[in-house]
Amino acid sequence: MRRARLVAVVVVATTTLAACGSQLAPGDVIGRTTAGTQGGTSIEAGGLPGIPGTAPDAASGDGAPGDVPVADGGSGAAPGTAPVNDTGSSGSGGSGSDAPAAPGGKGENSATGGLKAASCEGFKNQTGINDERILLGNAADVSGPVPGIFQSAREGARAYAAYFNATNKLCGRKLEILQLDSRADAGADQQAYTRACQETFAVVGSMSAFDAGGAAVAEKCGLPDIRSTSVTTERGNCKTCFSAQPVSPNLVGTAMPNYFLRTHKAATQKAAVLYINAGAAKGNAESQRAAFIKAGWKVPYIQGIDVAEFNYAPYVQKMKSQGIRLVVYIGNYQNTVKLQQAMKQQSFKPDVFLQDGTVYDERYVQQAGDVAEGTYAYLSWEMYDNLKLPEMNLYRQWLNQVSPGAIPTGYGLYAWSAARLFVEEATKLGGNLSRAELVKALGRVKEWDGNGLHVKQAVGTKTTTACAKIIQFKSGKWQQVSKGSFECGRLVDTGMSG
Repeated sequence: MRRARLVAVVVVATTTLAACGSQLAPGDVIGRTTAGTQGGTSIEAGGLPGIPGTAPDAASGDGAPGDVPVADGGSGAAPGTAPVNDTGSSGSGGSGSDAPAAPGGKGENSATGGLKAASCEGFKNQTGINDERILLGNAADVSGPVPGIFQSAREGARAYAAYFNATNKLCGRKLEILQLDSRADAGADQQAYTRACQETFAVVGSMSAFDAGGAAVAEKCGLPDIRSTSVTTERGNCKTCFSAQPVSPNLVGTAMPNYFLRTHKAATQKAAVLYINAGAAKGNAESQRAAFIKAGWKVPYIQGIDVAEFNYAPYVQKMKSQGIRLVVYIGNYQNTVKLQQAMKQQSFKPDVFLQDGTVYDERYVQQAGDVAEGTYAYLSWEMYDNLKLPEMNLYRQWLNQVSPGAIPTGYGLYAWSAARLFVEEATKLGGNLSRAELVKALGRVKEWDGNGLHVKQAVGTKTTTACAKIIQFKSGKWQQVSKGSFECGRLVDTGMSG
């Protein structure tokens, strides 16, 4: 069971980056619990297959699901860690580090987005709010079968709270983060959100492979939930749940396939889609293939590969025999390396080898070595080394402030964006801030880009983006090859995985 759940988690994470969503029924996982690291453990070294910013299994603990509550500062813990079994939420939301504070921004890059704050007249204490602080929750898969899988989402939310608290207050109150562990388990996600309903005002930056579990709970109590990314249809249907990176499982954007139609048209007419044969990956691969065909590709070969498969030679030989010139792979980056090594051994060099943002990770480059050369990836966010972008600079520096040495990831970046979205909408509401009014405000957000960190996202309508950035690993580094900031197309409704 543990291996099956690990595979399912990996599949969700990799396919989420492809912005095709996944379908994970709560009934498939509710009631399954697995001991894992306690949520306060900082997990940085090594790497989980396909998940940027995660690590191999660490020491196990037996904490209850969703029971890793700590404030984001004042704890005296080592930087980037959370004290375990802390039943309170003390501190000011700072970094928990003695290091000098990271720099702030001005105007749109300020912690409130340069907005003119609404009057605080009539502001009321309520669930999660007292005279000194506004308590926000963050529920991420940190322990469980794959320890640390979405640690980066927790870190992104903590980083923004620390940034805000360094220079601001919201109607006289600082922000604190109650860190909850959803343990890659729908039941644990449900428990985490039950607690969040009782103790926090809202939840920001959450990320779980089994996020269906807490959806009904959040909606029932009216809890505003601004996630890093939504994964399941159940979460998308939750009336109080939104995401900085919304995903409609049945919608696939044409920006990426259109790019390769322009630049490698002949290759797109002999394309292959390979994927990890587990969980929701099959449905997502079929959905993508259908969208690629509608965009003008020809995809004669689609093949699932078992996660434990070590012999990739038959799949490579099949592609060679069919004259495949473009390969799309959906899976973890360790298996990407296995596939590319098998391709090298059989002297199979397609014009294009393409994957989602899963391979945009320094550990892929380290493991792949020379076979990484020429690999393409597509993203919905800006590149991490674009430090001329003020918001990226802020994210990177404050991430390092709360968790020194942490690796930036798409999930963490969108968690930072989710926290900023909360602050900006709450600032505009001022004395009218309430759960109900915040939910209404979020439903009106049409084009949210996290102050330039990512594509404009339809937060209110919860629709998959139709835009992408194409990058390539070339001459030892990732480089953008598409034009402009992002290229946009249309959304194709494949009717699959929806």
